[in-house]
Amino acid sequence: MIEEIKQDASSRMEKSIESFRHNLSKLRTGRANASLLDQVIVSYYGSDVPLSQAATVSVADARMLNVTPWEKDLVPVIEKAILASGLGLNPSTSGSVIRIALPPLTEERRRDMVKIVKAEAENARISLRNIRRDANGDFKELLKEKEITEDEERGAEEGIQKITDKFVAQVEKIMEEKEADLLEV
Repeated sequence: MIEEIKQDASSRMEKSIESFRHNLSKLRTGRANASLLDQVIVSYYGSDVPLSQAATVSVADARMLNVTPWEKDLVPVIEKAILASGLGLNPSTSGSVIRIALPPLTEERRRDMVKIVKAEAENARISLRNIRRDANGDFKELLKEKEITEDEERGAEEGIQKITDKFVAQVEKIMEEKEADLLEV
């Protein structure tokens, strides 16, 4: 029973790390990245869909993205969606291809992005601590129902703490890598 709780907590923590990575992938560094436009929503035949379901997004070079809509009629719709996305990008159209030049990040914007990374890291750590708290609550419940002894409970809580420490260290490592990436000129 204790191992099942530990495995469940570990898999939930792994999902928290993946969510943290996904959130950081949306942050723009100095290089073009197709995932930058993942959050752009386009009205396609009356329903709102992610840009990736209405067009092909590719990286032309380090500072340029190309968006090729699957239908020519979508070009102005996609342009408006990119402008309205709040990403600070200015698309330009040439025929049926939308080109997006990524402006270089200013020093001030880089510092702001680092603050956002730190906030995301803190949210990830809070998520990990909540998972640890849930697992410890499950152990206390087992103790209350006399399915485990106090020593087993203490040992299980120490085990969960070690797992939590391992995942918090991963969050720190990912955060430091993203900060270095952002501050790199």
